[in-house]
Amino acid sequence: MEERQVSVDGVSRRLPVPFLVAATMNPVEYEGTYTLPEAQLDRFLMKLTLELPERAAEIEVLRRHAAGFSPRDLTAAGVTPVLGAAELAEAQAAVQRVGVGPDVLAYLVDLSRATRESPSVKIGVSPRGSTALLAASKAWAWLTGQDHITPDHVQAMALPVLRHRLQLRPEAELEGVDADGILRSVLQQVRVPI
Repeated sequence: MEERQVSVDGVSRRLPVPFLVAATMNPVEYEGTYTLPEAQLDRFLMKLTLELPERAAEIEVLRRHAAGFSPRDLTAAGVTPVLGAAELAEAQAAVQRVGVGPDVLAYLVDLSRATRESPSVKIGVSPRGSTALLAASKAWAWLTGQDHITPDHVQAMALPVLRHRLQLRPEAELEGVDADGILRSVLQQVRVPI
């Protein structure tokens, strides 16, 4: 991702800009798969967690599959582009123009540093994680019509951007502590700029 290229069968190919990498992780079955090292996980901007669908929604999924739905046929699924590469590039440029004050920059750093000081955390948020939180907060601010980042934007992005960047101590995991709980605690404890 960082190198903006992929290699398949020993052949490297540059990725067009902009590009998106999405990956899925099934925490139930690891046979034949390997967890990514922390340095590689850190390259993903966000980790989103999806709950299992409600019963009625799951029945609808099965009904569609029984009727011949193929998730590989995006057109039949009704998936259509909402913008093209040029519009995406314009949006990225607009996000870059979103401002951030020194107090919010300090808040971003304080949040990251607090994860490193948590007794339940073996490895906390790195500076790369802080820059990812800054980028996501700028994007969220732009999407909500703001021209600058507020602490609310940072807080909204903290869990999805930071949850996969924490490596917990084994004893904390045994006690049922999870990354989201640590992040919620950090968000409550770190002073929010006014």
